[in-house]
Amino acid sequence: MHKGSLILQSKRSEINKLENLLFTLNEFYKIDPERFVNFHIAASEALMNAIVHGNKESAEKRVYVDIFEDENSIELIIKDEGSGYDTSDIPDPTQNSNLYKDHGRGIFIMKSLTDGYECCPGEGGTTVKLKIMIKK
Repeated sequence: MHKGSLILQSKRSEINKLENLLFTLNEFYKIDPERFVNFHIAASEALMNAIVHGNKESAEKRVYVDIFEDENSIELIIKDEGSGYDTSDIPDPTQNSNLYKDHGRGIFIMKSLTDGYECCPGEGGTTVKLKIMIKK
């Protein structure tokens, strides 16, 4: 079931709007606190990537967030208006040569902290899907 949508400007301050929506959802579902915090971190990372890397913080571009929920899960779909990117080009942040780099961890974080991660780059932007199971 579709729960709602947000259309956000490409500004870092817009992350608060998604965070507030997630907290409101969790007041209803009462997901395990550690798991909810992990999902919150992953969602914030996905939105930051869309704003900074996808849309390059352009005032003309937007980020679209759709939230779907059912009795088992909550899914976020975050889409930017950037040029897309190839996720296979992103180095593994767990390899010794990448441990001290200050970038390249976002996808690893999103995969590690959620119950489902999917990234679909395309010409009209990148779509990231994140899922958390309500009960686990």
